[in-house]
Amino acid sequence: MIQKIVLAIGLTLVVMYVIPFPIYGILSGLTGLQTPTEGSVALFMLSVLVIKLGVSVAFVLLFYCARDAWVQRWFKYALIWWGMFAVVELGQAITPDYSWLAAIGGIIAEAIYFPLAALFIARLLRPRESLDGSTL
Repeated sequence: MIQKIVLAIGLTLVVMYVIPFPIYGILSGLTGLQTPTEGSVALFMLSVLVIKLGVSVAFVLLFYCARDAWVQRWFKYALIWWGMFAVVELGQAITPDYSWLAAIGGIIAEAIYFPLAALFIARLLRPRESLDGSTL
């Protein structure tokens, strides 16, 4: 099961890191949205990767610990996470160094990647069933 957990964390990280690129790319093309940092773009992207890694680990491990409750309700699980992060985006948008447009981009990206990641981990980490229908 450890391999499945590690795989689930890796898949979740990829989904959460890659999905925002086209969203922010479209917003950048339509509105001129810029990277929210004056420093190195590489360091900014590394910081995003580290943040997404932490979120991926929590997302997968919390799901795994309560998978019997969430495996059939994976979309509700994703909605809870999306709601939490949507509020975080709105809170960031209040600060002077983060734009409302960037917050909207984050909310849209999260509305895509949380359900997608939840679906992946629900399928990957679902409890095995024995021949009599009980979980192992």
